Amino acid sequence: MIVTRFAPSPTGRLHVGNIRTALHNWMWAKRQGGRFLLRLDDTDAERSTAENAAAIRADLGWLGLVAETEAKQSDRFALYERRFEALRAKGRVYPCYESAEELELKRRILAGRGLPPIYDRAALNLGDAERAALEAEGRRPHWRFLLDHDSPIAWDDLIRGPQHLDPRLLSDPVIRRADGSWLYMLPSAIDDIDMGISHVVRGEDHVTNTGLQLQMFAALDAPTPAFAHEALLVGSEGKLSKRLGSLGCDAFRADGIEPIALIALLARIGTSLPVEPVADIAPLIESFDFARFGRAPARFDLDELKALNARIIHMLGYDAVADRLPAGMDAAAWAAIRPNLERIDQAQDWWAVVEGEVAATIAAEDRDYLAAAAALAADADWHDAIWKTLTAALGAETGRKGKALFLPLRLALTGREHGPDMNALLPLIGKDRAVGRLRAAAA
Repeated sequence: MIVTRFAPSPTGRLHVGNIRTALHNWMWAKRQGGRFLLRLDDTDAERSTAENAAAIRADLGWLGLVAETEAKQSDRFALYERRFEALRAKGRVYPCYESAEELELKRRILAGRGLPPIYDRAALNLGDAERAALEAEGRRPHWRFLLDHDSPIAWDDLIRGPQHLDPRLLSDPVIRRADGSWLYMLPSAIDDIDMGISHVVRGEDHVTNTGLQLQMFAALDAPTPAFAHEALLVGSEGKLSKRLGSLGCDAFRADGIEPIALIALLARIGTSLPVEPVADIAPLIESFDFARFGRAPARFDLDELKALNARIIHMLGYDAVADRLPAGMDAAAWAAIRPNLERIDQAQDWWAVVEGEVAATIAAEDRDYLAAAAALAADADWHDAIWKTLTAALGAETGRKGKALFLPLRLALTGREHGPDMNALLPLIGKDRAVGRLRAAAA
């Protein structure tokens, strides 16, 4: 069984980068007929909030990324404690008593010597009496995981290919603070084991974390998931700006972005497949494959997203949008108006053109022409091809053609120089409104 997870920390809202991570975990599970889990990594009690957790669920729901199961790390502390004690019994975790200031001084000394800031394992040399003396001073230890320097770290990444890390060049990671609270590394590995996670899909900034956690999996006598580390997002200017990096579902909704548009873009950028408009997610899932992901940064362009959004709106059927359209707007009206929309809420503006009052500035030389148009429209049999019938009759009677024939009519009937195809729009406006608008424009 393929099992993936999305594990955000509810210390803030989702942004475009972790939306992409959630999407790819969800898509891989769906592609393989597996399960997608939501895990809220809320070990940071001070910054994690129920409001942020609710917002994360709501945003995933808006995108259609529904998790089969949800868990919170704050409910799992007893499990972490048991696994921690097992590692302690094996000698794979150890207490350290240095203060933050002392550790910073060590890092500065190493940097001054041109050496990497690797922890020197000084705490391993402390005897029982020395530890007791430090604790008698009021010091409480933080805890580190003891890396096995004799076991090279290697895995075959689904995107990056063969990966190798030398544990001797890495610091033993801190896994628990002096106050007893947990840091990210160990609880995440424990949860992946306990939840049967088969694939971990995350950004390439976690590559070193993966190397450290692989040793944790081994120390806990557990099989390791497969890992896929994606290239990070960048903006059109070459890096992901603070503005783009903070974009979340609220901002996309405010811009009129459809969930399927955001999904269509994030599913394909950074891969060898083209970004294409789709009205359904199924083909995106079918084509999802880590072998198609590249190592180069994935370029996220908000203008590209908006253009893609418009193209998708032009594909959407009436049933998909009916509950978001103005009252009285039917399938024929949607078909007529949607080619001119960049976002669905603009349908309201065009429906007002159909049903409301319009005003236009009409050139003096066009008023007699519009009076003739009003007379012909009043006498015509109204049908679906009325625009062609009316313009053909006007052309024959007045000798006008091209822009001189069509533009004054469009202005008088809609108040705008551009818009939906008048073949479809004029029957929606209807005979009475059309004749009244033409007479008003001619006056």
